[in-house]
Amino acid sequence: MSWQQEIEELRKREKEAQEMGGKENVERHRSRGKLTVRERIHRLLDEGTFHETGAIAGKAVYDENGERQSFTPANFLLGTGRVNGRKVVVGADDFTVRGGAADGAIKEKQIYSEKMAHDLQLPIIRLVDGTGGGGSVKFLDTFGRTYVPVNPAWDYVVKNMGLVPVVGACLGSVAGLGAARVTASHFSVMVENTAQLFVAGPQIVNFGVGQNLTKEELGGVQVHRSSGAIDNVVKSEDEAFEHIRKFLSYLPSNVYELPPVIQSDDSRNRKEEKLISVIPKNRRRPYKIRPILEMIFDKDSIFEMGRYYGGGTVTGFARLDGHPVGFLANDPYVGGGGLTVESCEKIERFVDMCETFHLPIVNFVDQPGLVVGLESEKRGTIRKGVRAIAAIYQATVPMMEIIIRRVFGVGGAGMSNGHGLNLRYAWPSGDWGSLPVEGGIQVAYRRDLEASDNPQALLEELAAKMESVRSPFRTAEAFGIEEIIDPRDTRPLLCEWIDDAYRLLPQLLGPSKHTMRP
Repeated sequence: MSWQQEIEELRKREKEAQEMGGKENVERHRSRGKLTVRERIHRLLDEGTFHETGAIAGKAVYDENGERQSFTPANFLLGTGRVNGRKVVVGADDFTVRGGAADGAIKEKQIYSEKMAHDLQLPIIRLVDGTGGGGSVKFLDTFGRTYVPVNPAWDYVVKNMGLVPVVGACLGSVAGLGAARVTASHFSVMVENTAQLFVAGPQIVNFGVGQNLTKEELGGVQVHRSSGAIDNVVKSEDEAFEHIRKFLSYLPSNVYELPPVIQSDDSRNRKEEKLISVIPKNRRRPYKIRPILEMIFDKDSIFEMGRYYGGGTVTGFARLDGHPVGFLANDPYVGGGGLTVESCEKIERFVDMCETFHLPIVNFVDQPGLVVGLESEKRGTIRKGVRAIAAIYQATVPMMEIIIRRVFGVGGAGMSNGHGLNLRYAWPSGDWGSLPVEGGIQVAYRRDLEASDNPQALLEELAAKMESVRSPFRTAEAFGIEEIIDPRDTRPLLCEWIDDAYRLLPQLLGPSKHTMRP
């Protein structure tokens, strides 16, 4: 007895599934500059590693004799594969079948992908291209009734945020639940021109709120480059896959494992001469932070996230002697580097992610504090600032603060947990206090200045007197700052610290006390 006939039937059905939505739909999809779902999976994963689950699931039509007349594969593919040798789960929409909507789906496949990532404790990558939600209202005709909406597998979506790395890629016109699946992630990426993301598409928006917009105007990259809904924007799908691979390279497969350490060919003791003069003596002059980071971290190891959202704060991953770390840094070219609502949200989310996956954090501080003014007050900046500070104080991962220049007010004070060991080094350019001296003199000596016959001369006299008092060496004399260092020594000292940090990490493994939210 042989099962050859059944195996042949299996292979036939697998071949049918490979045809996706049919030749015409596939060609229309490609004409829009997009890869098919199967091309995407094979370009993302290491060659030959994809193992598909549920390949032959779909919608079949049978005649009165039980013979199958037609078959349309489900518009969601799932399976496992490898990224840089490490196993992952992939769930991907097929837009060639009903535009990736629910009425062309078998929802159990999407649910299964989330369960698979959770129970096998593997990273999950969602390649999203469609709505993934309730589909067209026409579907109700077939369904015969309406329903109370439930987001499929959302309990696992939430659980996975605290367990395994989650990536969302926006690869087409993504709306509703599809948009939620992209953003319910630790890292999201979007492709220019071919991808848009919105809660509801242009027709619904036009009907509901009277805004007549194209897909690109409503949810293109010009909207989401700085909206905070998407982390990174790229020019092609292949570049999106490159970002995904790089993002995952810094993270463990789950919260029970250590971040992956690689061999570094960059000297631990490298000292960049330019660091001695990179901070201007004129405190009012800005400087470029990114070249400074490149001089300190392992060469070519920096991966920035969310550059255009909350731009006064720079966040991302890098390596020190091959060890992954998260970093925060202030960019004085964007609002002086002050804490806005957006930058506070960015800090909170990023610190929580590092805490979730046990990545040590290096915080390069030039923080003038929370932004001030009427607009700032209207937006409730103080509450957002307090949330960001709370994230830093709740973090248990090793953290090192490098004070580059300013540390002022509540915002500056909250950049490290001052009640712990508070490991930190300051550069000679350090300048700190409750308020910047320049503005503080105007407030503290307001009456004297108003009463003076020559207020400008008095102001200059007071400023000169304060200049010597504000010297960081005065603070060091009182052990108010533990150590002032030559900026050129920053990398060697951080490479020494990272050894201690990774020696302590095994004690922290497991779920964080507060599960990360998107």
